[in-house]
Amino acid sequence: MNSRRASLAALLFLSPLFLAGLEGSAAGIRWAVPAAWTVELPRPMRIATYTVPAAKSAEPGECAVFYFGRGQGGSPEENISRWGAQFEGAPEPATSVETINGLRVHLARTSGTYLSPGGPRMQSQGKKPGYRLLGAIVEAPEGLVFLKCTGPAATLSAAERDFQNLLRSMKKAAVTKV
Repeated sequence: MNSRRASLAALLFLSPLFLAGLEGSAAGIRWAVPAAWTVELPRPMRIATYTVPAAKSAEPGECAVFYFGRGQGGSPEENISRWGAQFEGAPEPATSVETINGLRVHLARTSGTYLSPGGPRMQSQGKKPGYRLLGAIVEAPEGLVFLKCTGPAATLSAAERDFQNLLRSMKKAAVTKV
């Protein structure tokens, strides 16, 4: 990571006041980050990670954004199935497909006991009952962008409007010629 990007990430991490008007981008699209969400420092394999504010008497949630490259990361159906398998009993997520600002978006929702996969082998980091997943897979100009928000059901229910606003803010990014 270059030093300018690292400095910006550190500044954003230390000062939530800079979040107003912040945008994310990947794969030829851009989006507005909800003002109440906190931008986290960069993590491996992720384009962005946002902390979703905790609902009263609950823990915060997390929204992770992934982009693996054109033709990489598997199909929307494979990923939605994988997300469902990350919940005890592997419930079939509720799904729908929408077109938002000319972008095809695959939506997924599920809830239950989250197995909290992590680490190199994506092994369970412990069961988390009463969790929810809001997911979106965007068919961007340069490949699929995956948004996976997880957290306590109360937290994600409170953040659902922010998640919808993030999706509705997505637009094709202007191409800049060098």
